[in-house]
Amino acid sequence: MNNDDVNNLQEKVRLYEAVLNNMLRGVIITDPEGYVIFFSETYGKFLRIDPKAQIGKHCTEAVKNSRMHIVAKTSIAEINLPQRILGHDMVVQRIPIRVDGKLEAVFGQVMFENVKDVSTLAEKLDFLESKVKFYEKELQNLRSAKYNFESIVGKSQSMIELKKHALKAAKVNAPVLITGESGTGKELFAHAVHGASERRALPFIRLNCAAIPKDLLEAELFGYEPGAFTGAGSKSKPGKFELAHQGSIFLDEISELPLEMQPKLLRVLEEKEVERLGGTRVIKCNFRLIAATHKNLEECIKNGNFRKDLYYRLNVIPLHIPPLRKRKEDIAATAKHLIRKLNKDCGTNIRKFSPDATKILKNYDWPGNVRELSNILERILCSINRIEDTVQIEHLPIFLSLKEKSAKTQATLLKTIIEESEKEALLQTLRISNNNKNKAAKVLGIHRTALYKKMKKYNLPLTLS
Repeated sequence: MNNDDVNNLQEKVRLYEAVLNNMLRGVIITDPEGYVIFFSETYGKFLRIDPKAQIGKHCTEAVKNSRMHIVAKTSIAEINLPQRILGHDMVVQRIPIRVDGKLEAVFGQVMFENVKDVSTLAEKLDFLESKVKFYEKELQNLRSAKYNFESIVGKSQSMIELKKHALKAAKVNAPVLITGESGTGKELFAHAVHGASERRALPFIRLNCAAIPKDLLEAELFGYEPGAFTGAGSKSKPGKFELAHQGSIFLDEISELPLEMQPKLLRVLEEKEVERLGGTRVIKCNFRLIAATHKNLEECIKNGNFRKDLYYRLNVIPLHIPPLRKRKEDIAATAKHLIRKLNKDCGTNIRKFSPDATKILKNYDWPGNVRELSNILERILCSINRIEDTVQIEHLPIFLSLKEKSAKTQATLLKTIIEESEKEALLQTLRISNNNKNKAAKVLGIHRTALYKKMKKYNLPLTLS
């Protein structure tokens, strides 16, 4: 070994000693026989002894109850064990060091100055663990089904048969395709199918294909690795299929899936494996697919917007929800069910509908289906007197009442509404103008002569009190 090698070796030794001496906790190193070959300055200060004077001593001389020599003999590491030193409860670790399979030394270190520090750390870890469990539970709730078959109201024969068919579908793992007009409750059925399946305790992942921009949809479904695209960030992200592993994935508005992504979805359905964007690893995903759409997919196929092979793969178990207008007998029961839920939000106590109000609800076509019915009922509850317990005909929106009138009656009612509104506008304007006819006519945007004619038409006095 030449001088340069010796100098380099000495530099390394000094560096390693400096590192060990500057560690915040005490360090001791012994040879295989338990004799000290290094004793850190930090440990010496704590024990109030000269660290250099300990070199060559047996470890039990330096630290009376040391176990460094025992670890040397057993070659079994002792991690985070208690040891009382100078009246202090310490936590130490003793690790045998092997080189090419041969024991060369034992490394010892005081990890904490007091066992109380460990207790404090343990309390913090317990607290953090409880928070993690809480958030895991919350996350599980977010990823679980919110509705079941009891949430689906309907006594019509068509709905009874549909729920029976859906319950059978829940017992198998084949894909389900739910169709029906907007607002019929397709998502409720998706939740119910998952909730009645063997996967009910596992994730229920939802994605609306129409709500995600096309350039982000693939990343949402399949996930991505860092740098996969601009804005991907420095962390990887699992896709919806990965998150749905062992559970179910609900793809709403499947008809809006871009044509170029449809073969990728078909492959995932057949192979049950995905690759993240920018990744090379194949990830196995065991999921159950539930899809929904308000469009006619067969028409979409004819128009070239949907792949026939994907349609056949999705349409294994079809569930078609009839619109509300085709099951009139469900309207009253659905309205009562919605009212019970809305009472809590609106602070009302509505218990029933009058016969006339019920008749009007039944005779309306409800183009927006259950969603429209819920919207109308919420509007009624927000404006109704809180002490009332019955929805009367006068509480219903005017357009619903109009549906009950003949064409002649509708025209008469509309004319009456217009005239009453015009009369009220005249009265309010004249009051604001302090009976100044010129000023009132200007505000109304009409000639003064026209104002007098309208006042005469509605028998309004020339001077208002």
